[in-house]
Amino acid sequence: MTSVLMPNYAPPPVTFVRGAGSYLWDDAGKRYLDFLSGIAVTSLGHSHPAIAAAIAEQATTLLHVSNLYGTVVGPEVAATLDRLISGRREQDEPRGRVFFCNSGAEANEAAIKLARKWGGHGRFVVISAYNSFHGRTLATLHATGQPAKHEVFQPLPDGFRHVAWEDLDALEAAIDPSVTAVLLEPVQGEGGVQQATPEYFQGVRKICDERGLLFMVDEVQTGLGRTGAWFGFQHLGVEPDVVTMAKALGNGVPIGACWAKAEVAEAFKPGDHATTFGGQPLAASAARAVLRVMEQENVPARARAAGEKLTAALATVPGVADVRGVGLLIAVELANGDAKGVAASALDAGLVVNPVTESALRLAPSLLISDGEIDEGVAILTKVLSA
Repeated sequence: MTSVLMPNYAPPPVTFVRGAGSYLWDDAGKRYLDFLSGIAVTSLGHSHPAIAAAIAEQATTLLHVSNLYGTVVGPEVAATLDRLISGRREQDEPRGRVFFCNSGAEANEAAIKLARKWGGHGRFVVISAYNSFHGRTLATLHATGQPAKHEVFQPLPDGFRHVAWEDLDALEAAIDPSVTAVLLEPVQGEGGVQQATPEYFQGVRKICDERGLLFMVDEVQTGLGRTGAWFGFQHLGVEPDVVTMAKALGNGVPIGACWAKAEVAEAFKPGDHATTFGGQPLAASAARAVLRVMEQENVPARARAAGEKLTAALATVPGVADVRGVGLLIAVELANGDAKGVAASALDAGLVVNPVTESALRLAPSLLISDGEIDEGVAILTKVLSA
């Protein structure tokens, strides 16, 4: 039967019907070890009981009233995010403000609009890096530093400029009086898992301070423990003005957030930006449960330890030319360069990975992954590459 879905995606190689922890099952009953987590989304594993219980309880309590009225859960989640981003103690005054939305692209849209409002008329340009990825809306697509993705949707909204990654001279040369902000990822996930150096981010922070620009950090893929810190920028010795996040925040329930320093967030006034569903009680309850479990489990420490074990094991696999990344966001560079073919063979063998570039696989397993599951995944990949 012809699918009634729009052809935005290639035909799926498999249809999943159930998940538990680090495992998925397809419609034929076959089990798979998930080393992708829905692209760094199900960071606590599939069907985590605490998250499922929170969603079920909220579903019978209150689902939605819009942002015209207050609800209980969202402000609590916002306070936790502010604490994790700023490093403040729980009893200290908040240092930032949070806007809730439904996705990473929407979080970056909010950041871009905030930067324009903060900058004022005439200051509207956001500088980002080549090979970055910031979303699929028209504005975030243009912020994305991948010109090949732009062409079929031209003309794109004005106000975006791209510079070479890790090149401070190129950044300085791109700044003129129309620039209001710089938007960067601490690790370019879709760009092949390329981590920024502390020297680069600290240099960007210095330039932004000197030129009166906002430094905005896209943590949609890297945030909430994935890199071995609560946020990727915390490895790099900087304090951003704006931080965006999504993916892991709901462990599969759609929710995103844009955090900004209080003095920056004040640029937004009632009516400047809004969303019908953002921060609604069901999504916020999932996020509250996610953050509670993450803190109880100390997922940054778990990601560091598991990432070190996984990286060391992968480096010994014949056919692996290089392993890079941080925490549990890892790229495996293949000697044969056929990432797409290897990913397909791995799926046939029961391992879910992703060809992030033509020659590299992306691995982003659950932050609660066990040593035994790491050994199992490496064994499957070894068998696939040896074949």
